[in-house]
Amino acid sequence: ALLCIDVQCDFMPGGSLAVPRGDEVIPVINKLRRICRDQLSLVALTQDYHPEDHRRHRYQGGPRLWPTHCVAGSPGADLVLELVALPHDVIVRKGTRRDVDGYSAFFDNGRWLRSAGVSRLLVAGLATEYCVLWTVRDAVKLGYQVWVVADAVRGMGGPEEISALAEM
Repeated sequence: ALLCIDVQCDFMPGGSLAVPRGDEVIPVINKLRRICRDQLSLVALTQDYHPEDHRRHRYQGGPRLWPTHCVAGSPGADLVLELVALPHDVIVRKGTRRDVDGYSAFFDNGRWLRSAGVSRLLVAGLATEYCVLWTVRDAVKLGYQVWVVADAVRGMGGPEEISALAEM
């Protein structure tokens, strides 16, 4: 399966929680879809999809203070229009509960990959040191074979991103 993490408007340059150069992952992901089309049994697109009062939003005073982003139903939570999304793709919304961080694509939304018979994952998306890293960690713990497509991930920059890439 190809797992595309949080390629959403709020994470693009100019968005409320912009990932530097986050838009650079879009053509790489679209190319992966084209090249691997016959080998992929599933493409899943995750979305941060927070209630407005999510505990990690800055005004809530949570342990990590993010600007309000990807509020459920808002334009910022939408997948980027340039990202190829097909009707049979699986959409996985995460961070939907006020009190759960929702970084990982695995533990805030059910067992969607196992039910599809998937055992190997290509992972791409945003942001490297947060949602991509937590998803990869959980995928490995759950026994998936995981490949992170380095050209198709971007992070906030700095030592945390470098450390996350090294770990993955």
